[in-house]
Amino acid sequence: MKKHRLAIVRQKYRPDGGAERFVSRALSALSNQDLELNVITRQWQGEKQDDWHIHICNPQKWGRISRERGFAQAARKLWQAEQFDIVQSHERIPGCDIYRAGDGVHRRWLLQRQRILPAWRGKMLMLDRYHRYVMGAERAMYQAPELKAVICNAEMVKQEIIEDFGVDAKKIHVIYNSIDSSRFVPADSVQKFALREKLAIPENAVAFCFVGSGFERKGLAAAINAIASTDRYLIVVGQDKAEKHYHALARSAGCEDRVRFCGMQKETLPFYQAADGLLLPTLYDPFPNVILEAMACGLPVITSRTCGGAEFIEQGTNGFVCDALDIARLRDAVMAIPVQNYDNKMGMAARHKVMDATPERLSSQLITLYQTLLD
Repeated sequence: MKKHRLAIVRQKYRPDGGAERFVSRALSALSNQDLELNVITRQWQGEKQDDWHIHICNPQKWGRISRERGFAQAARKLWQAEQFDIVQSHERIPGCDIYRAGDGVHRRWLLQRQRILPAWRGKMLMLDRYHRYVMGAERAMYQAPELKAVICNAEMVKQEIIEDFGVDAKKIHVIYNSIDSSRFVPADSVQKFALREKLAIPENAVAFCFVGSGFERKGLAAAINAIASTDRYLIVVGQDKAEKHYHALARSAGCEDRVRFCGMQKETLPFYQAADGLLLPTLYDPFPNVILEAMACGLPVITSRTCGGAEFIEQGTNGFVCDALDIARLRDAVMAIPVQNYDNKMGMAARHKVMDATPERLSSQLITLYQTLLD
């Protein structure tokens, strides 16, 4: 019996990215199915499994639009020539069979971003040539006759796609990301004390971690302002070109001595284990993996309504959800999270909530979807 050929399209493949972890879990799960696995990418980083076929597609580029358009045209040309049985794209490229909407809906992100910009810059954002190109490519892809299925990682994104593009709800499959809850585990009090000592955070203080790069979108300014007038600590893991600006913000808000900037970290687990909660008031995020990681580590989560991860939060039971820019509500939530060592009911409820988001479940949902399309 000949193997069916699956192609996964991702412009830059780097192992630590959220979309890539989704892909690698899917690919590992599919390795024992009768599928030949292909990846179409501009650049591949990380280890390659023996039975994966990597197709490098790296046309010349002169700017952001030419980069997107060039890769889209080259990738489509390649997959048409190869005649794969299923093409699953993680980029907005018309003509794929399956699109994984890991970045959500571009217009919705721009609308949220407008909220933190001066009015004139907000107007410019919608007129920007690059953003107009992305919105156009996205619409063309959703309207393309070849599109058979859309994978979303949150109900929030599913609703946005139905509202903005009129895609039939039956075509859209919500498949949540998975978490390895045997690796992401709560620390015991001895471990936690040692981790806190390294970060110079008192043992009985309440500390939050903020994990994510791209501080503007992830809501670091709101996180700093939320803890400013409290006694809470903030551990910042991630990087941003404007990091100095956030140091200055913490200084002017009077909480610089309680904010720890830890930079990009290959291993985030110790930072979750040193904290009592995750604070991520993100402006727009389909479903960041960090929410699942933090919850598996027994951390209650404070996040925003425009984050798909809010679907896992039960208000006051395992965390809090409020508007990304509502500093007063964020501050109340920050004050409502207790020291985990003395009261971990919320943390345990958070861990319990993600226990069935297993890699096996994700794999079986994907395999079911592929089989349906192949049949």
